[in-house]
Amino acid sequence: MSATDRTPSAEADVCVVGAGPAGALVARELAREGHEVVVLEAGPRFEDADREARMERTIRPAYAPDSVWKMGGPRDAYRSTGDRHYPLNAARVKGVGGSTLHWQGMVMRLHESDFRRASESGYGVDWPLSYEDLRPYYARAERALGVAGASDNPFAPPREEPHPLPAFEPSYSDALFAEACERVGVTTHSVPNARNSEPYDGRSPCVGYGTCKPVCPSGAKYDASHTVRQAEALGVEVIDRAPVQRLETGSDPGRVEAAVYATPDGTEHRQTAREFVLAAGGVEIPRLLLLSASPDHPDGLANRSGAVGRYFHDHLFAGMGGTLDRRTRQNHVGFLTSESHAFYDEPGRSTTGTAGGVPASDAALSAFKLEFLNYAGPSPVEMALSADDWGDSLLASLRGAYGTHVGMGGLVEQPPRAANRIALDRSTTDDHGNPVPDVQWSLDGRTRRTLERVNEVQAVVLEELGVDVDWRVGPENTGPAFHHMGTTRMGTDPDESVVRPDLRTHDVGNLRVASSAVFPTGGATNPTLTIAALALKCADHVAAALEPSASATG
Repeated sequence: MSATDRTPSAEADVCVVGAGPAGALVARELAREGHEVVVLEAGPRFEDADREARMERTIRPAYAPDSVWKMGGPRDAYRSTGDRHYPLNAARVKGVGGSTLHWQGMVMRLHESDFRRASESGYGVDWPLSYEDLRPYYARAERALGVAGASDNPFAPPREEPHPLPAFEPSYSDALFAEACERVGVTTHSVPNARNSEPYDGRSPCVGYGTCKPVCPSGAKYDASHTVRQAEALGVEVIDRAPVQRLETGSDPGRVEAAVYATPDGTEHRQTAREFVLAAGGVEIPRLLLLSASPDHPDGLANRSGAVGRYFHDHLFAGMGGTLDRRTRQNHVGFLTSESHAFYDEPGRSTTGTAGGVPASDAALSAFKLEFLNYAGPSPVEMALSADDWGDSLLASLRGAYGTHVGMGGLVEQPPRAANRIALDRSTTDDHGNPVPDVQWSLDGRTRRTLERVNEVQAVVLEELGVDVDWRVGPENTGPAFHHMGTTRMGTDPDESVVRPDLRTHDVGNLRVASSAVFPTGGATNPTLTIAALALKCADHVAAALEPSASATG
């Protein structure tokens, strides 16, 4: 197939919707098993040769952040009608590679407790899977993404083997934080990163551009376009700029017959297949299911439970920072190299060190982790581009303001609630006349209390470090981490969930979901490694369903 041939594949066993990390892994694994796979991607292909130009856009004030990957306009229109505005296009990317083109690249496993949230902590729900069920897939996912890490996190779940690549060395400011944390009894450790610390899988090591989010010019940071290329080498057909308009069932309402997609000239095509996998993220997947309403499925496809679009949740950011009376070398590294899971499973615990500690809290709290930023404060390039002075005056300004900042972040778990949801806004349509997604999002009391708790812990560390604090992000000015989870939740009860533990929808026998959309809860870790692990699990189930002896309902 040529790059501009967007006609359907005549021989597809499997149709995958979405070319992000989940879709790419599902397609590659099934192709390795000898199956014919076609991937439909709403966005375009991006040329690797253009990445340096994209990097330059990220540091020029004239360009909005979402313009780097061409988000926005009628194609990506949305509404946000909940209590809190949700800036949907600020971090997602439609295109071959998906949002891994833009992501930070932090890849840690969920804790064992995350799979038993209701049983152990009394809020949220339990997963229908255990950590042990997903553990072998985590190992495969780490090899697929190329994770650099060390087994130095005493709070992490058990591992079966080292990470594929050695961890990055802690940054200079990490060492400052580590000393202060030790004095107040807070343990620090390395961050697993999906970026090469040495050559791996045909990609170069990190060369330090420092613009990882939103673009890595060198390709050292993993993004799913790498896996897409591997899949295409195995025969997978990827049709870009082909947004799926709806899924159609035929004479059997319990099976998808075709994915109807549009091409840039407005022509609609029907892609048939034996099995279908949705891998378009936690917003577009429920939107597509709701757009696929029919007389047989009046409330949307796979929505007998009414749960499609509901239980939307994200991680919330809490942070604090300021300046030190010494150099911190911020912005020398574009990603995080140290963090702390010391409060993850016991968010109200106290600590004791040689210089005091963190007091205990008896409030009802969610899981959270602490992050030590390597990009707090302005970069010299950003300062120079926005300065009003020149020459020696500008140089003095840069020397005075650069490199003395420091900051801490925190990622907070948000318990899923049915009221937080992705719905259709029928008053606004996209470039194909379809209702746009409406993000209805708000915060609950537990999340607010946890954000306050994170700030409390951060204040203890920063005071011990001697930081003159000049910024704080807490419950009133927090924002999302852009981790879209929970809108087609996984469960064993078809009245309460959308997909089964094997990721097949309860209602439709040949339709599976590979995405953070299936997360019953999200813990406080970045979700992409778990997305990749579930995608590999999904591929195994699809392959089994394609076996000649498999039943018609999979």
